[in-house]
Amino acid sequence: MNIRTKAVHTGVKIDKTFNSVITPIYPTSTFYFDDIGKNKGYDYTRSANPTRFALEANIASLEGGVNCSATATGMAAITAVMFFLKAGDHVITGDDIYGGTYRLFNAVLKNMGYEFSFINMRDLKAVQAALRKNTKMIWIETPSNPLLNIVDIEQVTAIARKAGALSVVDNTFMSPYFQKPFEFGADMVVHSTTKYINGHSDVVGGAIVYGRQELQERGRHLVNALGVSQSPFDAWLVLRGVKTLVPRMQAHQDNAIKIANFLEGHKNIKRVYYPGLKSHPQGQLIKKQMKGFGAMMAFELNTRKVALNKFFKKLKYFSLAESLGGVESLAETPWFMSHASMGVAGLKASGITKETVRVSVGIEDAGDLIADLDQALKG
Repeated sequence: MNIRTKAVHTGVKIDKTFNSVITPIYPTSTFYFDDIGKNKGYDYTRSANPTRFALEANIASLEGGVNCSATATGMAAITAVMFFLKAGDHVITGDDIYGGTYRLFNAVLKNMGYEFSFINMRDLKAVQAALRKNTKMIWIETPSNPLLNIVDIEQVTAIARKAGALSVVDNTFMSPYFQKPFEFGADMVVHSTTKYINGHSDVVGGAIVYGRQELQERGRHLVNALGVSQSPFDAWLVLRGVKTLVPRMQAHQDNAIKIANFLEGHKNIKRVYYPGLKSHPQGQLIKKQMKGFGAMMAFELNTRKVALNKFFKKLKYFSLAESLGGVESLAETPWFMSHASMGVAGLKASGITKETVRVSVGIEDAGDLIADLDQALKG
C-alpha cells in the first residue's frame, strides 16, 4: 500500500457498531469487564485506548515499524526511550540536536548518572572514537535542528549494532514521507507528532516507533509505567492531521525550495542551510537516505545590515514563534528561543549564532511568503 493510502486508511475503521468512517474518540478513563479477567481488550486508558491504538497503528505503518506508542508530547517520547537505559550507561549524540533534547540529556539525565558525549555526528571517525564499554545508545537527529546537518543513518546504526548499542533516530523534521530510518538499520524512531504528523499546530504529542517485537514490549511497558501516554482526544486530533501528511509535505517542500533559492541569492543573508540547495555539502548522503528535502531551513542574517528584532517585527506571514511543522509559516531565533537552554557553550559548539534564524515554511502561497521575507530583509 502506498504511503498516501496508508496515511488515510490505516487504523481508521474500528467502529463496528455504527460503521463510522472517522475513528471515534473514546474519552473514557476506564472500561468495564464482562467477567474477572475478561474484557474487550481494554481496561484503563493510560494503558491502552482504542483511539490511541488507531493512531499508533497508523504511524507504525507509515514508518514501517512493528508497533508504536503515542505519547503526551515529543519530549515524553524521548524521556520514555531514555528509560531503556540506566544510571552509568553512556549515550553518544550530536552537538547540534534540538535544544529540548539537549536540556533533558545535559541538565536532567546527567544528574541521574547517565553519561553523554555530544559530538559532530557527521564525522564517523568521531562516532567510533566516542564509543566506550558502557555505550548503550546512539541518538541520531537528522537533519539536525536547526542547522540541517545530515547524519549517515546506515553507517552510524552499523556502528551502534557492532557495539551492542541501541540506535534511535529523531525523524521529526522529515516525517515518514521523506525519510524512513528503519530502512537504514535504526532500532527505534521517535517523532514530535506536534509537528508534521499532526501539521495544524493545535495539539502536542509524540511517538515511539519500534523496529523489533522485543523493543515494543519494553517500550509499551515503559510508556504505561511512566504514565506518558497520549490522551484520546489528542490522539484523535493527530490521527485527523496525519491523513493529509503527504499532500502537506509536498506543498511544504515546494515552497521551501523556492524560498531557499531566494534567500541564498539575497545580499543581506550570509548563508542558508537547506538540504534542497546544491550548496549543501552533503548532497550525496541526502540523495542516499532522503526521499525529499522537507521544509525546515535556517539562515544567517547579516545583522549589520538588518537588525534581528526589526526583521522579525516586519514579517507579516511568518509568526515569531517556536515549534514547527504546521500549515502556517513560523520564524524564530534559536539562540534566544528554541535552543537557549543549551547555554552559550553548547550553542557555540553546535554552530548556532545570534544571527541564526530558523524557518518552518508553511503551505501558504510561495510568492506571498517570498515577498514578505523580501520586505523584512530590506532593514
